[in-house]
Amino acid sequence: MATPTVRSIRLLPDGTPLHNRLLAALPAVAYAHVQKHLHMHTGVIGRTLQEHGTPVTDVYFPNGGVFSVTNEMRNGTLVEVATVGIEGMLGIGVFLGDRSGAGRTFQQVPDGPFPSMTVRRFVKESATPGPFHDVLALYAQANLLQIMQGTACNALHDVKQRCCRWLLQTQDRVGSTEFLLKHEFLAIMLGVQRPTVTLVIGTLQDAGLIASRYGRIRVLKRRMLEHASCECYSVIRAHFQRLGL
Repeated sequence: MATPTVRSIRLLPDGTPLHNRLLAALPAVAYAHVQKHLHMHTGVIGRTLQEHGTPVTDVYFPNGGVFSVTNEMRNGTLVEVATVGIEGMLGIGVFLGDRSGAGRTFQQVPDGPFPSMTVRRFVKESATPGPFHDVLALYAQANLLQIMQGTACNALHDVKQRCCRWLLQTQDRVGSTEFLLKHEFLAIMLGVQRPTVTLVIGTLQDAGLIASRYGRIRVLKRRMLEHASCECYSVIRAHFQRLGL
């Protein structure tokens, strides 16, 4: 009887198992080349990685957790324009030719260390035809579709539906039913005041869909949470699945 083939687990430079789907989608040889240029970082909640209007010096490949790209209004109000996890990268604008930060980018849900690459190296590697360039092009398309769907969602769906979508997407990214989440961050993501978040979270908790305590969310009834969410959760997930991400 033939011995079953065991697929080796790819590792990041510090020995952490690789979970980022863009890097994981690369052929072994291509990943080995890219890995040599990765640098590891420790996640810190709320720490700014890229600032609006300033030169981007590094791009990041989330290996867990959730990161937000926000836009700041003149009065200082922050509104999320994109959420990124293991399915993507931070700084896709550099791939499209823009080396200035498009918004304030920070981590809001921690989940271990994550790698980065200097912009100088990233531009060189991504400009070369091959697997790395191709997977980045796919993600750029998926990211655009996600933003388009998110824009429609924010205009048409109520806060409770959007909150459910965001919680489902967060659970998908961290791969756990429980995760840290501050109400102040969720308010930014949903574009509402913190008291509104507290009210919505309380409603979901009273219905038995989630449990919330001390800045930690636990999903109790996943299917019911999906039912309470708007269609945008499944639409966005389908976009990434169709593109192989």
